[in-house]
Amino acid sequence: MSSQLKVYEKLVPSENDLQLTEVIDLRSDTVTKPDVHMRQAMFDAEVGDDGYGEDPTINLLEEKASKLFEKEAAIFLPSGLMGNLIAMMVHSKQRGGEVIVGHKSHILLWEQGGASQIAGLQMREVKNLDDGTLDMTELLGKIRPEFPDPHEPYTTLVCIENTHNYCGGTILPVEWIDQLGKLTKEKNIPLHMDGARVFNAAVGLGVPVSRIVKHCDSVTFCLSKGLGAPIGSILIGEKLFIEKSRRIRKVLGGAMRQAGIVAAAGLYALDNCVERLADDHRNAKKIAYAIQRMASPNVTVNLDALDTNILLVNINPSGVDAKYFVSELIKVDADEGDSKSNNKIRSTAVRIAQINNARVRFVTHKNITDKDLDMAIEKIKYVIGKIDTSCSR
Repeated sequence: MSSQLKVYEKLVPSENDLQLTEVIDLRSDTVTKPDVHMRQAMFDAEVGDDGYGEDPTINLLEEKASKLFEKEAAIFLPSGLMGNLIAMMVHSKQRGGEVIVGHKSHILLWEQGGASQIAGLQMREVKNLDDGTLDMTELLGKIRPEFPDPHEPYTTLVCIENTHNYCGGTILPVEWIDQLGKLTKEKNIPLHMDGARVFNAAVGLGVPVSRIVKHCDSVTFCLSKGLGAPIGSILIGEKLFIEKSRRIRKVLGGAMRQAGIVAAAGLYALDNCVERLADDHRNAKKIAYAIQRMASPNVTVNLDALDTNILLVNINPSGVDAKYFVSELIKVDADEGDSKSNNKIRSTAVRIAQINNARVRFVTHKNITDKDLDMAIEKIKYVIGKIDTSCSR
């Protein structure tokens, strides 16, 4: 083990340390836990065998989702990854097709290459611009002719992501989606939206979610991220598309039985947890403003790129790297204390995600209280101050 790795190892608190620490988890909005009201809805859920289409709570959730998105039908799934994979398989109709995705898309980077591994499809990258949209000139150049040369695959699907995770939770402009949707229809190619956080986009824009996906042939969204449910995603599209999706869900092992217990959490989330996403957006901005006010040369943010609940923070690698910043935020530091008190306050550990050597990610969510936010901001400021002092020596 290198000496540098040994230093990092010492900075990570042990489980015993963390038991005495106030841990604020900002790694992702997937870490949310159902509150007492959501748990009660799960407890009270009427259930049946969804394999026979007889779970009334799942049926209600699917009907509600399809109406919200103004599409014909919907299917409840264990995960958004499965939803994206099923969408690619149904739209592509046969193996050997080519799916166009952004070079920073979740489908390409974080879904284990399921399109090729399982579906026999290849993905073709198009550059994502900073706002998460696709470079349209490059896209047009990569769409195959309707009847391509025998050496070429067919272009079977175009996928977009909204909000765009790797671009920092950016909201795709509705006008751009409209333009792309009309283009793909002219080319007779379906358009799928990975809308894991599409409700964040709807709340951020102040429009119905149905308006955002008007020109999309299918869309997935997650119940288990900002909406706070413990399990589940929904795939939405035309009736025939969803019927085919049910068949593929079965072979992928995604069909469930009395799953109304978890579908009830999704229903509660759609009824009670959408509008409050604006709180997460405001909290992300509070963290961003606090970092900006530090005016640090080593830790910076781009406020203009902050649309929703995902905040990307840049770390100057000539000073420290991102791994060190992450480690310092979770470090139990004996120097942290309240000068107005004789007793040392509880140390605060802030968990965040490292994107690469020069960038980290904060994600706000429904389990972060005002107190949590204040404590997290103080810890972030403390760590930035330490880094700036160290780098100025």
